[in-house]
Amino acid sequence: MHSDIDSVIHTLKVQRTLPDGEILSLLEGACAQELREEAESVAAAQFGRGVWLRGLIEWSNVCRRDCLYCGIRRSNAGVERYTLSREEILSSCERAYGLGLRTFVLQGGENPQAARGLVPVVAEIRSCWPDAAITLGLGELPFDIYAALRKAGADRFLLRHETASEAHYARLHPAGMTLRSRLECLRELRRLGFQVGMGMMVGSPWQTPRDLLADIRLLEEFRPDMIGIGPFIPHPDTPLGSFPAGSAELTLRLYSILRLILPDALIPSTTALSTIMPGGRKAGILAGANVIMPNFTPLPRREAYALYKGKASTDGAEQLLDIQKELASIGYHIAPGRGDFITH
Repeated sequence: MHSDIDSVIHTLKVQRTLPDGEILSLLEGACAQELREEAESVAAAQFGRGVWLRGLIEWSNVCRRDCLYCGIRRSNAGVERYTLSREEILSSCERAYGLGLRTFVLQGGENPQAARGLVPVVAEIRSCWPDAAITLGLGELPFDIYAALRKAGADRFLLRHETASEAHYARLHPAGMTLRSRLECLRELRRLGFQVGMGMMVGSPWQTPRDLLADIRLLEEFRPDMIGIGPFIPHPDTPLGSFPAGSAELTLRLYSILRLILPDALIPSTTALSTIMPGGRKAGILAGANVIMPNFTPLPRREAYALYKGKASTDGAEQLLDIQKELASIGYHIAPGRGDFITH
């Protein structure tokens, strides 16, 4: 049996794909430890023992969408809404830059009008810190806004597809939102020259192993530069608040499978994983992830950006000390620079 396990992992590493049955077997837990060890080995060979940091700035929790799983959905009247000012954004960038980070991630709810107003702020960030990367995660927007943000100096855009099954997508989102529209946005972002990130929730309501297989096949086809994967965590003030959380172990298996399929991808060890699993950040790195995103959202606003309950988060500077210690304990270190996607 051990030789069969080794053969499956070796095939995945060399061919960067497997038949459906073998992928499903890995998803169901076959050779989990061997899979993680091989994924870590591949990540170390591709990137060395350095882990890149991204300074997360949760720019706004105002959202026009009503996704059934999200704590900042439009219908959640219990959310104290905010949008960071230009000064708050620039101050957060300055703080992250001063601590050595060279990527800023502006993440927020889907709000086209406010996103259009963000264009001059992105241009100012680019002017103030020309050696830093600017990543955006602002949802589905009109294509002209994507183009304006790109022209202003944004380098990367994160837009998780959430699930590659149209039927599953429809159960997680309100009428009017479609997987097709999400994929059209991802293709447009790539056409504009963004480094593009996509990904999914693990263990979301009604998700099946076949749904996750479809996610893997979509990622194989699209070949994103970044892959964001985290476990589903219910928020009590949403229609899906009574469902159980997703599995940390399954999330780690997906990190490893996707590291072997897409060895060049930038894969964060996500906050959601750390929220449901003690030591999750370190476990993610050992499973093949190579990015961590400390939070630099101003403290008075951070609690209001609650996509799910119980988010693991401390101040950015405090996180850096913890991250340094955790990485050192497993033989890793914080990597300098922007950490752009580069095909090896």
